Amino acid sequence: MKIITDIPEMQSLSDAFRKEGKTIGFVPTMGFLHEGHVSLMRAARASCDVVVVSIFVNPTQFGPQEDFDRYPRDEAGDRRTCNAAGVDILFMPTTDRMYPEKPTVFVMVEGISDVLEGAVRPGHFRGVATVVSKLLHIVKPHKAFFGQKDYQQCAVIRRMVKDLNLDAAIETIPTMREQDGLAMSSRNSYLNPDERRAAATIYRALSAAEQLARTGTREPETLKNRVRAVLQEEPGITIDYIEIADHETLAPLPSAKNTMVLLVAVRLGRTRLIDNLLLL
Repeated sequence: MKIITDIPEMQSLSDAFRKEGKTIGFVPTMGFLHEGHVSLMRAARASCDVVVVSIFVNPTQFGPQEDFDRYPRDEAGDRRTCNAAGVDILFMPTTDRMYPEKPTVFVMVEGISDVLEGAVRPGHFRGVATVVSKLLHIVKPHKAFFGQKDYQQCAVIRRMVKDLNLDAAIETIPTMREQDGLAMSSRNSYLNPDERRAAATIYRALSAAEQLARTGTREPETLKNRVRAVLQEEPGITIDYIEIADHETLAPLPSAKNTMVLLVAVRLGRTRLIDNLLLL
């Protein structure tokens, strides 16, 4: 596995791979890698000739009061994880290289970025879209792989790639979960034992609504009320939002559609967790 920190070197290597006719699969991450990230690497390995993983904790997607400074990091462990997963290139740029000057150019995806996470975390998706755009221009992949756990992020990136005519296919990989259903996330490491136990309620609530939908009860308000009732059984959980939305535009749905996405965000102590399920 080759480790690259220099942007021109990464660009030159990607150009060489493309000239050789090799397909590049790309997994952008913020590190502190877990099995969810590894599932993206496996998907890239299965369909591409070259697998590139980036690790960059992007400061522009964190708000002033958010957890940039305490976001978990484990560079040595991440290197071992990537090597074991068969990654070819680990791209680890520094903040000074990604943003040598104070950023003045940003990518904004209006509408889809303004609801749900965008409403709670103003500016978050501007930072996400900007850094992913930069990484796609640097790595030049044929395919980029993202996890469904960050459903809104995937939707924002797909729209950005489409509208900017970027030469990369966006592949969304199903959420990887712990045995009790909790979606794998680097931020799970923040949870104390009691909070970790309570966090399993999130998937239990989503699954309760999914079961209702499968048996024919698909009215959005009824499903959201079911999620809320289950979450409220756990006193440690504070609900940020529960929404049922169009699976492409993320517009809230007043009535049922054939395909909907159920999205939730909750807080457990100082930790904020998100999850979702597609209702087909």
